Amino acid sequence: QEGMPQTLSSTSMFTPCGFSPHLHTPKEGEQGGLIFQDGNLTSASLDALIQHLIPTTDYYPEKAYIFTFLLSSRLFIEPHELLSRVCHKCIEQQRLDDPVLDKARIRKFGPKILQLLTEWTETFPYDFQEERMIGHLKDMIHRIAPCDEAYWKKMNQLLQTLNQKLATLSHGQEGIVKISAAVSDKLVAFKTKPPSIQREILSVCSDPYTLAQQLTHVELERLSHIGPEEFVQAFVHKDPLDGTKTCFSEQKKTSNLEAYVKWFNRLCYLVATEICMPAKKKQRAQVIEFFIDVARECFNIGNFNSLMAIISGMNMSPVSRLKKTWSKVKTAKFFILEHQMDPTGNFYNYRTALRGAAHRSLTAHSNREKIVIPFFSLLIKDIYFLNEGCANRLPNGHVNFEKFLELAKQVGEFITWKQVECPFEQDPNIIHYLHTAPIFTEDGLYLASYESESPENQTEKDRWKSLRSTILGKT
Repeated sequence: QEGMPQTLSSTSMFTPCGFSPHLHTPKEGEQGGLIFQDGNLTSASLDALIQHLIPTTDYYPEKAYIFTFLLSSRLFIEPHELLSRVCHKCIEQQRLDDPVLDKARIRKFGPKILQLLTEWTETFPYDFQEERMIGHLKDMIHRIAPCDEAYWKKMNQLLQTLNQKLATLSHGQEGIVKISAAVSDKLVAFKTKPPSIQREILSVCSDPYTLAQQLTHVELERLSHIGPEEFVQAFVHKDPLDGTKTCFSEQKKTSNLEAYVKWFNRLCYLVATEICMPAKKKQRAQVIEFFIDVARECFNIGNFNSLMAIISGMNMSPVSRLKKTWSKVKTAKFFILEHQMDPTGNFYNYRTALRGAAHRSLTAHSNREKIVIPFFSLLIKDIYFLNEGCANRLPNGHVNFEKFLELAKQVGEFITWKQVECPFEQDPNIIHYLHTAPIFTEDGLYLASYESESPENQTEKDRWKSLRSTILGKT
């Protein structure tokens, strides 16, 4: 009896160097409804692509193909429907409905179908939150298990791992939802100033390096919940060949992605709040310098998302208008960081730094060197433009597979990064503060800013007056 195929660790499937979209086949032309160019699969009908996913006694699809197709197929067909079609085709091709099964044949096929199901559950666990998906899984095993006892064991392992993964993910999501709910009640409309409305950041953590490490904890924790499919589901439109419904008629399954964008916004506002809050100019300047140092440590760690949030917070107008405060700050370090994150040339400097970090990550010996946390909204924007920039289907109705290989490359790289274990020790106190410290609304920030340094012109004066009456009830 053949041994089970070894499951590669899921990272080996995505590392950009290991990601080879080259499917070994003829240079040009068509093969089983698949169109190739220079040895790359460029397009095919949906049916041909599904067929290409299905293992047989002597064929198993390439890892890169499996990931690319499972990622992009949801634009055309719901996962449960895809799995159902895969199972039906297997039953047909391997004659699993025959009263007497061909055991020798199924022993060759069994490990391969189990391997495919394992890869699917490992990479896209959220697909299996649906009863129907688990139903198809179990049905398949019931059909092949009579030929080999080991299949039951393998199946139980697969389901156990899947359940654990889903439990961890949903537990993490609940935590994030709880925190978000707690925070939204705390969008403090600023009452009086001082006494300050809270402990300030420096009393919780005065070491920039430590804060940068704790921010990295939060980032990696939140990243770990984002399923690769969320990037695709964020852009699900109606499929032109099926005018009746979008593939995901239910809510778009992108909640983790949205929660992560909210975290970025919270961090921007937290930085701005901490700077505008102190009554004394000297203290405000001290907070600014502290955050510049934190941002620099984030850059060194490879945490570009927190870095960008901190810079964005400092560039909000209530903060940037504090001229007297900024005059007390050694700004050279700030300009260097700003230059790194400068949007010109489509974020050329940042992209260069990101490539450097990605390269370091590939050759890393420690988790510390593996960290790459991309500036997230830019990653989403890149994927959005890739998606908008070319059609999902060609005029002949074929799936534009070339586009999806590019998409898989971008999402695959992200998956590699989000799997890094955070090497820093966690400080629950600081992390709690980051999630729960009250932050001002935009109006609150402007009011705090005007109270710190008086308005400079008529527009600012009028705004200050109206804010004092709406927020403080003073005339």
